[in-house]
Amino acid sequence: MIGTDGLAMAATGLRQKLLVLALGAICTLGAAPVASADEAMERRIEELVPALWAYIDQGMKAFDNPGLAIGIVTSDRLVLAQGFGVRSKGGVPVDTKTVFQIGSTTKAFLATTMAIAADRDKLAWDARIVDLDSDFQMKDPWVTSEFRVFDLLAQRSGMPPSANDVMGMLGVDQAGMVRAMRHVEPVSSFRSTFAYTNVTHMLAQRIVARQLGAPDWETVVRSEIFEPLGMADSSFTAEAIEAAPNHAEGYRWAPEGTVEVPFTPIFPYGFGAAGSINSTIENLAPWVRLHLANGTFEGRELVSAKNLAVTKTPRIGMSDSVSYAMGWVVQSTPNGRVVWHNGGTTAFGAYIGTAPDKDVGVIVLTNETNVGLPDAIGAWTLDRLLGNPEVDHVAERLKAAQAAFAAEEKTTEASPAARPAAALASLAGDYDSPSFGKAAVTQDGAGLVVELETGAKLTLEAGDGWAFSVSLVPEGRFAGIAANIGPTPIGIAQFEVDKDGAVAGFRFISVDNGQPYTFARQ
Repeated sequence: MIGTDGLAMAATGLRQKLLVLALGAICTLGAAPVASADEAMERRIEELVPALWAYIDQGMKAFDNPGLAIGIVTSDRLVLAQGFGVRSKGGVPVDTKTVFQIGSTTKAFLATTMAIAADRDKLAWDARIVDLDSDFQMKDPWVTSEFRVFDLLAQRSGMPPSANDVMGMLGVDQAGMVRAMRHVEPVSSFRSTFAYTNVTHMLAQRIVARQLGAPDWETVVRSEIFEPLGMADSSFTAEAIEAAPNHAEGYRWAPEGTVEVPFTPIFPYGFGAAGSINSTIENLAPWVRLHLANGTFEGRELVSAKNLAVTKTPRIGMSDSVSYAMGWVVQSTPNGRVVWHNGGTTAFGAYIGTAPDKDVGVIVLTNETNVGLPDAIGAWTLDRLLGNPEVDHVAERLKAAQAAFAAEEKTTEASPAARPAAALASLAGDYDSPSFGKAAVTQDGAGLVVELETGAKLTLEAGDGWAFSVSLVPEGRFAGIAANIGPTPIGIAQFEVDKDGAVAGFRFISVDNGQPYTFARQ
């Protein structure tokens, strides 16, 4: 989720202007003498600028990305920062103060607040979740009793990827998504397989807030991270980013081009610590400095190196050279370790990566669905700075995005069934789901409408037999999220009959991960 005709800036004069701006940033952001290793890295950054600018231009054209901002940190300072493109198509340019959604790079903020709580003896890494949150329950009783604090962010719960995410998209609150974990059928054994989820982070954030005596997790982040780091332009809500005078508009990616979509409080903001932060290059630079300095910022320890290291300790393998830690991915490269994470919302993308042993970090923010561009630019930049083999990450990520888009469209096609089309009137009625609650199904012409307790309405378009494709109706508070999701159906509804031929219920199968939700006929 390539064209290569735009390898350089369209105008030489523009390229030269950007180069002067970049080199000026390198020369003027801090005058303190630096060690030889730092000088060598700064020279590498300076020498990389022309190729980096050209690669960014190539990537933005390939992905039809309206705007992008990049920052590079080394020597405990932001030595390079630049905006490219526009905040919205036809609008004003992006700069280093432009506010973007940063998506799942928020997870590292959650991990750091957990480390802060551990520093204060308010949270033990090996504490059982059942002892910290009485409402916690998984499908398997043994997993329920064994689940520990260090498991919350480790992406090895045994649940399917994106477990319960569709519930949030359809208006279920965080408490409901967390509670519904008890109904999720595991797809692997506990701690054995990488599977990326958001719902466990919602549980983690309420535990952190409770243990630190705060009203909510956002209060913890403001007092413990934003304020000490001077991140005054960072926030947590759709209202906040829209109110910022210098903010980017978001765009949904599709192979034929990007489409502007509105902000919505449902996603990512309804997912809290899994992805709710809005920020800028200049605000995130101190955040990267904090991590490169192992928890110290401008002489003050905000979090201990010991507990910060716990968050970056590999917990589950993703591939031969890549592991997931807690809010961070740890990757071995030919010339050093890279600790990174990406972020993707329905309309923005982000990448934050560090090479701790080389004292360098890269931040990339885009106003387009993250189907690979910020990751490609970030990985390419760190590869070049570390001297790793050159890889065209943009070409690879674009090819993968196009393939994933085609596969998703195929997945949502209603499966044919070897039986006559169901009489729609016989499917109408009241249903109940242990995860979603009550649902009312009514006939609407040649299709059906399902109304959930949250107020979300779903249209069911008849396929063959008992299978229907499911789409979200763009009305009320769901208009924005429907626009963000786009025209692709969100799943399939498969009605089921009992041995007597009576309708027993239906299964709603999410397109994201194939996770089924049962609805029983009342």
